Amino acid sequence: MSGGPAASEEIRVRHAQGETVLPARPARVFTFDLAALDTLDALGVAVAGVPGSNVPDYLGRYRGEEYLKIGSLFEPDFEAIAAAEPDLVIVAGRSSPRYAELSRIAPTIDLTVAPDAYLQGAKANAALLGLIFGKEAEAGNLVAGLDAAVASLQEAARPAGGVLVIMTNGGKVTAYGPGSRFGWIHDDIGFAPAATEVVAATHGEAVSFEYLLQINPDWLFVVDRDSAIGSAGASAAATLDNDLVAATKAARNGRIVYVDTVRWYLVGPGIAAVRTVIDEIAAALGKSR
Repeated sequence: MSGGPAASEEIRVRHAQGETVLPARPARVFTFDLAALDTLDALGVAVAGVPGSNVPDYLGRYRGEEYLKIGSLFEPDFEAIAAAEPDLVIVAGRSSPRYAELSRIAPTIDLTVAPDAYLQGAKANAALLGLIFGKEAEAGNLVAGLDAAVASLQEAARPAGGVLVIMTNGGKVTAYGPGSRFGWIHDDIGFAPAATEVVAATHGEAVSFEYLLQINPDWLFVVDRDSAIGSAGASAAATLDNDLVAATKAARNGRIVYVDTVRWYLVGPGIAAVRTVIDEIAAALGKSR
């Protein structure tokens, strides 16, 4: 039996920008954050309003006309939101700067996850949403499943060698290390970083192909930003198709992994998205044995 608040009870929610009091369990929910949408979908919580663009294929049903389009990932349609009178608005990351304005329209919470607490944040947000919507058991099951998958991957990661995460964007390459946007694979999973001096910036550190050969990672995880946002830029595979990259240990041993960019870059720390990412990395390691 759930130990959370009854549907008619006040719910106090601590979040990234303070505390929001919900007078009762929300019935009409809007989310600008795709990670929250991913988690709400996994929990079976009804969502009424979503961004009008960039909703990924695996959540494609939310593109339907029955879901109110409340703006972009960054910019709310304040007039439409006010007219629709939601019970709860969720922001995070890209939309978090609009928290104050949205809070004047409806109860709003910010589920932004810090890069250095990625998995912890994904699990905490799932538990919080489970509490808000009376889905504590469902959230607990999702978190337990993720914990088991993470433990298995951590064991496989220890002997894997040095890993470098890069993102390609319009033919350019940026690298990410521990503490960065994609640093959770080092910080939470335990993959050894092939390069420890990479700046932990949101948009990564610009690097050259010569740098990739110098670092010479055992594994190269590649995030293709162009494909994530539907841009017509050069694909990651085309960008990396050169003699310098081909000479790296990762390339010579078939250990360049083109990751699920939609979940890594666009969606982020949704509980279902993270589980898929973990499973895909584990599968990639398994194939290389």
